[in-house]
Amino acid sequence: MATLTELIARHKQGEHVGITSVCSAHPWVLEAAILFAREQGTELLVEATSNQVDQDGGYTGMTPQDFSDHLRSLAQALDFSPDQLILGGDHLGPNRWQHMPAEQAMARAEVLVEQYVAAGFQKIHLDCSMPCAGDPQPLTDAIVAERAARLARVCEQTSQREFGACQVVYVIGTEVPVPGGAAHSLDSLAVTCVDAAALTLSTHRQAFERLDLGHIWPRVIGLVVQPGVEYSHDGVVDFEAEKAASLSECVNHYPHLVFEAHSTDYQQPEAYRALVKGHFAILKVGPALTFALREALYSLENIEREWVPEGQRSGLRACLEQTMLAAPSAWQKYYRGTEQQQHFARHFSYSDRLRYYWPDKQVQAAVDLLLENLNRQPLSQPLLSQYLPIQYRRVRSKQLRPEARTLVLDAITDVLREYAAACRC
Repeated sequence: MATLTELIARHKQGEHVGITSVCSAHPWVLEAAILFAREQGTELLVEATSNQVDQDGGYTGMTPQDFSDHLRSLAQALDFSPDQLILGGDHLGPNRWQHMPAEQAMARAEVLVEQYVAAGFQKIHLDCSMPCAGDPQPLTDAIVAERAARLARVCEQTSQREFGACQVVYVIGTEVPVPGGAAHSLDSLAVTCVDAAALTLSTHRQAFERLDLGHIWPRVIGLVVQPGVEYSHDGVVDFEAEKAASLSECVNHYPHLVFEAHSTDYQQPEAYRALVKGHFAILKVGPALTFALREALYSLENIEREWVPEGQRSGLRACLEQTMLAAPSAWQKYYRGTEQQQHFARHFSYSDRLRYYWPDKQVQAAVDLLLENLNRQPLSQPLLSQYLPIQYRRVRSKQLRPEARTLVLDAITDVLREYAAACRC
């Protein structure tokens, strides 16, 4: 992938540049990301996770080809050049099938990566870090690397078959944060040690060479390590650059490679700049985007409560609560504590497991009614000031139209603005 390899090359030459990886399937998040990239005149990297999108549809109901078609169609509708759109696959491996024996799970994973590459995904994160049924725990670097190499071989064969060239770039790593954030409160984290990072790289390179894939090593552009950033349901571990200084230094020995930072959601703006300067040049963000969407919609519902007669209101939050209680599988094993604590977490947790419920038809209908109610008459500026003060200031200065949906998209974009500022620092 020329665009990514060129960006990595610029970074390795001393420019403090990076790229944001948008890890979300929500259509409003994707729209906000496309519009912001169009405004900035930059490339847009969007990644689907193996939970969201797989050969069986994932939790979005989309296969890799469906997601690719959907995103490209949305980009075209928003007048965004397809040449500036980069598709990535995140956490691709046997993770979805951990309950199966390793060989069965790996067979499924091979189909998964084949479909991703065939659908035009060019950045592939090979994640074989989680044990399958009957595996030793924890997995050794050697097992993880051997499985990653198997999947890389499928990617290469598929790319050659479908496109006549091997155009995939790879991210590897064994110290992979839990997708979606930690399930327990955190005070601090152990940063990956330099020796562990070096071992991961050497083990993977040897595994690739054993499968005659040594020639693709320069296309391994990223290593996932733990820089000391994470979030839980109710807290954030902030990045401390000095703790990751040795790790940042060691990547200088690898001319084609930077670090990919997962779980960077909710960090302070200065942390993103420090991460990029410390060679964490690929910054992944996911739940923070739908968290911002939820914040904005709840704020709009607060405006609706003051502005619309009771019998005509959307009842969005009550609808979400009812939907989550009726289908608790996406949150129940993650949110512990009293009934009140679980209720709080369902709606306000940094982990934002509420994001799995936006596609529900009743929830969508409630969102539609909320927007309809608020668009019947001009939005009250005092209420905007009360519940969406940042957007209120932009409305007052004529930077933003006072339309409900536009306000939500702008709140999502505020998250992306912080990342973009760091990636071009």
